[in-house]
Amino acid sequence: MTEQITTDNLDDFATGATVLGTGGGGDPYVGKLMAEQAIENHGPVELLDPSDVPADALVVPSAMLGAPTVMVEKMPRGTESLAAFESLERGIGQEAFATMSIEAGGLNSTVPIAVAAQLDLPLVDADGMGRAFPEVQMVTLTMGGISATPMSIADEKGNSVYLETVSNDWAEQFARTTSIEMGGSCMIATYAHTGEQLREHAILRSMSLARDIGETIRTANDRSVDPVDELLALTDGYALFRGKVTDVERRTEGGFAVGEATVEGLDGYDGRELTLEFQNEHLVARDSEAGVVASVPDLITVLDAETADPITTEGLTYGQRVQVVGMPCSEKWRTDAGLELVGPQYFEYDIEYTPIEQLHK
Repeated sequence: MTEQITTDNLDDFATGATVLGTGGGGDPYVGKLMAEQAIENHGPVELLDPSDVPADALVVPSAMLGAPTVMVEKMPRGTESLAAFESLERGIGQEAFATMSIEAGGLNSTVPIAVAAQLDLPLVDADGMGRAFPEVQMVTLTMGGISATPMSIADEKGNSVYLETVSNDWAEQFARTTSIEMGGSCMIATYAHTGEQLREHAILRSMSLARDIGETIRTANDRSVDPVDELLALTDGYALFRGKVTDVERRTEGGFAVGEATVEGLDGYDGRELTLEFQNEHLVARDSEAGVVASVPDLITVLDAETADPITTEGLTYGQRVQVVGMPCSEKWRTDAGLELVGPQYFEYDIEYTPIEQLHK
């Protein structure tokens, strides 16, 4: 039976995607409101298994681009994502068979749900990262030779830009500059690809994983069992640190939310500090005693210590009691090509990537 995304299960999708989003991917509350309104107005969205997408069918991902911190004050109008999507269809000269999340993240997993509902399209159970990353070229589709352009970009004022570039790195440069001129955030349609390319190069069934994560956290709280333990069992994850946020340095720089947060250890981590360094998403976690305990491309996520609700980088504030967890990334990111795109050295960290399971033997 085909699964439907409805207002009843939307919370689970949004929560789970925010856990996978490693602190980035946009405000889950804003994205959930957009998707909820679209479903209420147009009906539920079919979650389509990747195996059911015809080989030559056109799949067009939809997403937000920019600094997540901007979205806290610069609310979307609600029409931008649809405008970008339809502009790309016109430019390509072909209607999309389905849409897809370009990354797992709070806003960027729910924006495509809104687009799917408005256009009566299915949402493919897949994404381009299995988590969230800050730059346009940082998707597994890039490793498959799929172009980020043509890309359509739209803002809440009604402006739109149609972009064609010679490489995905250039797409990042031009799209980032455009997002800054549009006020720090915008909506995009990008990485149009076929069903055959999808099955070979995307991260498959990540949306249903997000749903399972959200459901696990919700039901664990309902049953009064530890939601963090349940989450780690589901994701093969690791408890990295527990404590209180004592400092957050955050700035918007070059179209990104950049900074670091300090967590003072509690509950078995007393006398230690954890430093989280982020660029939209958490990139490196350093324990004052153990050193680096996780780094990109593995997932680093901050949770509320009691409820396991995920906290985005723009949501980190002084005094929060948090549990920091790490989860292994897709094997696609652990290849030489993957590490060249998203490994620690790309972000100018002088560390070698070590899989999280090796750091926590």
